[in-house]
This record gives sequence, structure tokens and C-alpha cells, in this order.
Amino acid sequence: MGRQADLVIVGVSVGVAIGFLVAVCAFFSLKWYRKRSHLQHSSSTRSVTSLPIRMNGVGTSIDSSTSLSNTFSFQGPQQPPKSPQQSRWNGHNKDLFASTSGILKYSYKDVQKATQNFTTILGQGSFGPVYKATMPTSEVVAIKVLASDSKQGEREFQTEVSLLGRLHHRNLVNLVGYCVDKGQHMLIYEYMSNGSLENLLYKEGERVFTWEERLQVALDISHGIEYLHEGASPPVIHRDLKSANILLDNTMRAKVADFGLSKEVVLDRKNSSLKGTYGYIDPEYMSTNKFTKKSDIYSFGIIIFELITAIHPQQNLMEYVNLASMSPDGVDEILDNQLVGKCSVEEVRLLANIAHKCLHKTPKRRPQIADVSQALSRIRQRRLQKEDTMSFSVGDNSHFVKRIEDQQVELSSMASIREIEQA
Repeated sequence: MGRQADLVIVGVSVGVAIGFLVAVCAFFSLKWYRKRSHLQHSSSTRSVTSLPIRMNGVGTSIDSSTSLSNTFSFQGPQQPPKSPQQSRWNGHNKDLFASTSGILKYSYKDVQKATQNFTTILGQGSFGPVYKATMPTSEVVAIKVLASDSKQGEREFQTEVSLLGRLHHRNLVNLVGYCVDKGQHMLIYEYMSNGSLENLLYKEGERVFTWEERLQVALDISHGIEYLHEGASPPVIHRDLKSANILLDNTMRAKVADFGLSKEVVLDRKNSSLKGTYGYIDPEYMSTNKFTKKSDIYSFGIIIFELITAIHPQQNLMEYVNLASMSPDGVDEILDNQLVGKCSVEEVRLLANIAHKCLHKTPKRRPQIADVSQALSRIRQRRLQKEDTMSFSVGDNSHFVKRIEDQQVELSSMASIREIEQA
């Protein structure tokens, strides 16, 4: 009996030991499986978030991005610095992006030849230098080169190419192509011969900027924003509207530029770190870190007051605006000196009223961009009708004067005939 009891104890011990080993093996197998699944999930997540739109703006700081036409003194032939950063635009992914974006891809040699070895520099900003170039088709373009120390990173570069690959409107600057080669990242745009709105307003020696042109520029900008907010699918928020990012072509038509900080409303609902340019940033965005279409409307209101006053937002523009708003005709006191006596004061006040609505403290009470466009169109239409009326009036007077002259000639002829008959 004692021996049987010993055997039972040994059997139970062996069974417990085997069960313990099986449990340990199962535990480590499950742990290994979960770890492997997590790594695969993380890898897929990284591949998704590497898409240009979804990663835009994450973890970056305030950025005052460059305009295509910021002035810069000529410094002779320059080679853009080699970027030390490791690009994600390699191999198959780069070719796939090129095909899906629809934007032409150029080699470094193509760009080097077009710029004549990077000799004519147009401007310099946080993105990097901007060069003038002539493509093999004889088209003149502007080429932005991403500097190695640029505040705008590769994400913004990808965002701009991705967005402008599908956004096409007469009031958006056209992206001709891009280059990702030899460690360089370059964006190739249509050349805007009259530079930026900022330069036109604030650079000494620039051409006279008439009231008619300013009204048209405001209308052009509104149409560009309206396309982004209402015409694009999904809608796009620009996030860096400012006078430096409004470019003017050879006919003085305005186009919105620089989409590196832009967001697609549907694809990116995450809040990111503060982006934009001081003086143009919506105060509501600064306090809540939530950027909406109404934040773009606020920035546009600032630009409208720039058109009226030629005062830069970073030179206390809003202080002047707030003081002027205390009286109905206060805007007359801050009107750009170039416009004094050369424009309709009533039109200036109407435009200022639109700008005030765009700058309303409560974002919900700011107008939609379509309403802003309609209000601007009414001002312009009102002006055209007034010009037509004046032209019609002048035409009537000249016709009336001609009739009087003809009658006088006829009376003189009749008097002469009577004198002859009496004689």
C-alpha cells in the first residue's frame, strides 16, 4: 500500500510539473504572438501616417513660410546646400507618389540646367531660397529649394505636392513640378511676375497700387479661398493666409500660394501645434488650438485691412483698426496715403465693414467665404454701374451739345436766306 501511495504521489507531481511547463510555454507563446501583432500594427500605422496630409503639422512650431517673391539681393551663382536629412521619398514610394499626385517630377540636372546653375535668386524665406528658371518648353518658373535647416520640413513639402496635385483654380498658384533627387527637395511653380502682395504694399519704389486693383485683388483672394473651402473635396483649410502668400501675375490678378501648412478637413481632425504667422493668426485658434475655416476668414480680414491701410499686421495694424472703429468714418483716417483723394470713400467704408465682420471675436459669427465673395462682388458691381452711368451721362451731354450747335447753324442759315430775299 505504501508503495502504491508513493507512486500516486510521484504521478501527481509529474503531472503538475508537466502542466506547469505547458502553462509557461503557452504564456510565452501568447506574449510573443501579441508582441508580433503589435509590431505589425505599429508598422502599418506608421505607413499610413507617413501620407503627406495626415502627418501635416504634427509636432512643429509657428512657421512664417516664404513667398515665391520675397526680395533678396543678388549674390551670384549659388549651389543649394545638400540636405543631410534622410528622405522618405526613395525608390518605389517616390514613383508611386509621383503617379498619384499627377505632378511632373524633374531630376536635379533638369533643375540645375533650368536655373543656369542656380544663378538668379528671387527670394529667401524659412522654406529656403527661391530661384528663377526657364524650362525646356521656354516656360518661366520659380523654384523653391528646401533648405537643410528649414522650419518647414519634408512633411510640408509632401503636403504641398499632394494638395496642388489635385487642386486647380485660376486663383491658386499652379505647381508645375517637383524634384526629389540627390538629397534635394524642390518645388517648381508658375512664375508670378508682379511678386507678392506684401512687397507691393510695403516695399519702397514699387508701382502705384490703385484702388481698383486692390478691390480686384480682394475679390481674387476670396475666390481662391472659396474654392478651397467649398469647391475642393475634401475641403482644405489654408492655415497661413497672409500678404506674403498672395502672388500677382503680369495682369495683376491675385493667386493664393504656399500650401505647406494646409489641412484637409476630413482627413486630418487631429489638433497640431500652433501654426501660422504672427499678426494673421486667429485669437480663437491661439487659445483653443482648433483651426477651422473661420480661422482662414480671420486671416483674410487682416489682408483686407492691409489693402485699405498699407499697414503691416506686425506694425500694430489691429490697434489702428480698433481705434478707427470707434467712429463711422474712422477708417478714413487710416486710409493708405496713396489712395487719399483717388478712391470712393463710401467703397472704402463698405470694404472695411466686410473686414470687420471677418474679424469678429466669435468665429461662428464670421461670414462664410461665399458671403464675403458676394459682398465684394457687389462693391465691384456698384462701381462698374456707377462708371457706366457716368459714361452714359457724358455721352448724352455731348449729343445734346451737338444738337444745339446744329440748330444754331440752321438758324444762321435761315437768317442769311431772309437777308438775301429782302435784298
